[in-house]
Amino acid sequence: MSLLLRFKDNVKEQNLFSSKDKLLLAVSGGVDSVVLCELCKQAGYDFTIAHCNFQLRGEESERDEQFVKTLGKKYGTKVWIKKFNTENYAAQNKISIQEAARDLRYAWFDELIKSQLIIANGQSAGDATHHSPLTIHLLTAHHADDNAETILMNFCRGTGLHGLTGIPVSAGHIRRPLLIFSKQELVDFARENKLDYVEDSSNLSSKYTRNLFRNEIIPAISKVYPQLKENLRDNINRFQEIERLYQLSVGAIKKKLCKQKGKEIHIPVKQLLAFQNRALIYEIIAGYGFSDKQVDEVIKLAESDSGKYIESPGHDFRIIKHRHWFIISPVASMESEIIIIEDGISNLEFGMGHFSMEVVPNSPSLISHFTNTACFDHQEIQFPLLLRKWKAGDYFYPLGMRKKKKLARFFIDQKLSKTEKEKVWVLEMNKKIIWVVGHRIDDRFKITGKTKNVLKISLNA
Repeated sequence: MSLLLRFKDNVKEQNLFSSKDKLLLAVSGGVDSVVLCELCKQAGYDFTIAHCNFQLRGEESERDEQFVKTLGKKYGTKVWIKKFNTENYAAQNKISIQEAARDLRYAWFDELIKSQLIIANGQSAGDATHHSPLTIHLLTAHHADDNAETILMNFCRGTGLHGLTGIPVSAGHIRRPLLIFSKQELVDFARENKLDYVEDSSNLSSKYTRNLFRNEIIPAISKVYPQLKENLRDNINRFQEIERLYQLSVGAIKKKLCKQKGKEIHIPVKQLLAFQNRALIYEIIAGYGFSDKQVDEVIKLAESDSGKYIESPGHDFRIIKHRHWFIISPVASMESEIIIIEDGISNLEFGMGHFSMEVVPNSPSLISHFTNTACFDHQEIQFPLLLRKWKAGDYFYPLGMRKKKKLARFFIDQKLSKTEKEKVWVLEMNKKIIWVVGHRIDDRFKITGKTKNVLKISLNA
């Protein structure tokens, strides 16, 4: 079967795109992307071309840009060109040139697609013959050899199962229809169809990780295992099938363990650790920005006191140990049911309203009869504090009493309605409730004659 027929069959079998879709081809000018252009042309697909000039190779970068422009003329299609100051971007963001180039190109591709969708669908809005919005897909020329290099690099740097499944054939609006073809097949197709293309001289240098694997490591291993690339390709298919089973199993366990409460996830610590499986912990926390290196921190957190927590690297989420639960909570969300209050915080928004906090010297004027102001002996307070919704079983020592009282009983005494009770929050420290917010503080933390400094917390609903 010809490479063109295999290409068309692959697009159909993988349901990558249809003849009605608009395609944006990422074209460098190298043999892979040139073959992609030719296959799309011969298959009758409607496409435009996007080319990134990263300005890293001087005259050679300008040569590539001009070559891609001639491709646009050859195929009678629009060519989008973007010049990037890649070195400056890499330096400013403290990342490698490779990472910078990847970030820049995909951000620009996204912008291109969004702008074209707005224009196309905006124009078609008044067109009575148009029945559905235009779909645009970004096509890249990744092939089987790229895939082999990727999983080998992932394996060497350290990866989970997903890292061994290779480059996805589709992700969002991105499609990679050449993944079934080897580099040699693409080169042979270019020769048979007399296609001109340009060579990137930087591909010969092994200073870049991928080039090192491509030029030296894979050829060296192939001397011992001549079928290396074919074996890696088979392994990718095998690992993809294994991952599908794995995700089904993990999904079922996560559904059983993870309870959604507003914007929080509540997980029973004992049940999670009973699986004795680090991979399961990672699968649960990874979706909230936590890294695989933080699995050990989660396990250690299980033995910590209530109120301890760890943060995701991006500081967007926390995993809080609260009694017998792990709670994954957004760091800054008024909808969170548990909020961590660190020492030094002076203002805080939450579900009941606004907290303002300050430490002031003790004085007779601080004795307040207002329920929305709480004054504590600062020496008795240890941070962090937990601000949370009350729950059944909670108790405290109401100011003026030496015996504990369950909150449920306290609410009855206060004649709170069901809806009023549902809105109550408590401030907790080391498993002790120090304030039923807006109602009464705990007697154990009140101001006394020996108090020097006072933690004053005011609630503005």
